[in-house]
Amino acid sequence: MKVNAQSVNFNADRKLLDFVQNRMDKLETFYDKVISSDVYLKVENTSVKENKIVEIKLNVPRDKFVVKKQCKTFEEAVDSACSSLQRKLKKMKELQRVKV
Repeated sequence: MKVNAQSVNFNADRKLLDFVQNRMDKLETFYDKVISSDVYLKVENTSVKENKIVEIKLNVPRDKFVVKKQCKTFEEAVDSACSSLQRKLKKMKELQRVKV
């Protein structure tokens, strides 16, 4: 799957980008018609420890899913967002099965 990752207010290292790519590739096991995804990694300048924000836009045929999570680390936020997308993709696949 094509993953476009953008980091806002910081420079993402290769290790983080590889983690994002691997986690997004796992979504294809739940729904194989994923076209592409846009991942935005943001750091908010606040005193709160949970200042890492991950926003994922997933493009599938005839639909688009957007998930936004805020956590202490980017890895935790990516995992949480991917889990939400995983549930949405499973639900979408079930609805398609029912229609057919």
